[in-house]
Amino acid sequence: MTEQKVMNRWLVVVGAILIQLCLGAIYAWSVFTPYLKDPNGPFKFTATQTQAIFSVGLAVFALVMIFAGRLQQNLGPRPVCMAGGVLLGLGYILAKFLGHSFMGQVFCIGVIGGAGIGLAYVVPIAVGMKWFPDKKGMITGLAVAGFGFGATIWVKWAGAWGHLIDKYGVLNVFMLYGIIFAVCVFLGSLVMVNPPAGWKPEGWTPPQAEGGKRVLGAMSFEPNEMLRTSQFYALWLTFIFSAMAGLMVIGCIKLFGIDSLQKIGMDKASASAAAGTAMACLAIFNGLGRIVWGTVSDKIGRKAAIAIMCTLQGIMMLVFYFMGNAVTTLIIGAIIIGFNFGGNFALFPTATADFFGLANVGPNYGWVFTAYGAAGIFGPILGGYVRDHYQTFLGAFIPAGIACLLGAVIMIMTKPPHKA
Repeated sequence: MTEQKVMNRWLVVVGAILIQLCLGAIYAWSVFTPYLKDPNGPFKFTATQTQAIFSVGLAVFALVMIFAGRLQQNLGPRPVCMAGGVLLGLGYILAKFLGHSFMGQVFCIGVIGGAGIGLAYVVPIAVGMKWFPDKKGMITGLAVAGFGFGATIWVKWAGAWGHLIDKYGVLNVFMLYGIIFAVCVFLGSLVMVNPPAGWKPEGWTPPQAEGGKRVLGAMSFEPNEMLRTSQFYALWLTFIFSAMAGLMVIGCIKLFGIDSLQKIGMDKASASAAAGTAMACLAIFNGLGRIVWGTVSDKIGRKAAIAIMCTLQGIMMLVFYFMGNAVTTLIIGAIIIGFNFGGNFALFPTATADFFGLANVGPNYGWVFTAYGAAGIFGPILGGYVRDHYQTFLGAFIPAGIACLLGAVIMIMTKPPHKA
């Protein structure tokens, strides 16, 4: 089976990156929030409302992934991914016409757009790991890197590079982005196909359980079996804690940067530009972190990589508030937080495959990924609520940092699962 003529597996990586560049638009949300929150603008949303739209999108994204994993096994990855692209594009296009109100944006961007991301997101991850079982960490990192890098494109094009929002307004940018998303995800979906049954890379031997030893990836768990293991809940809680910190910062970094830099005497325009740079750097290193953490985890193991990543993120969240008092430290903090946050999306899917097998990684990771939805509710809304009521983000950053450190402890104590 290894010598049969099959598609060049690197085409899957190209298609995955193109898809994820568009799905990463949700991380560009912070570029819209100052316009939505502007008391002199057409929307006049509160900080909590702007984060609620973001949080609904994240939660719907995570919930739909539960079904998308099983759906792509039954229908095939290509049609599911194409359907996701259509929904994502449709959500943003409809927001042009229904997005004048808060609930209109919740429905279009949060519910419809989030559902589109949820349908498409799991496909390149599951397909990529099946084509690259020998390099799961590296290839998952590459496949999802576009999700982080994409945010930079959409942030800068809408803001500092293209000034699209200033020229055409928020709603027109929604429509333009929606058209681009639908077309690009469709094109990337064309190469989203599984390898032939029994295919494996030349020279690679799948791990085998021998003598009762627990060998990562050797056993295959169905979702209902996985949900009865303590390892699932360890992964799930750790993912919540780690993702919550990054999502909180992604959702509020523009507002946090402007608030902090204005306190030291910087004018609003300069503070906004500096915060935008920090946001773009976070997005770039979010993408790089996926590749680097995934590659590192192939060498040191998923458990060790997750524990180190959570520890670093916890420390950063504890000190990030104080780093906002200067442009240089604000950008450095954003870079490290983005780098660590990106690692979640290379490490947790591959840890799912390691613990519960590759055969059902699509539906299994859909369940693990519900942690991201929970984090998407707690993180950004907590940040927005604390900012609205206490005029500071400190009361949100500190608990997020403590949670990350707790996640590192949980992961250190977790052992591979075992079937009776």
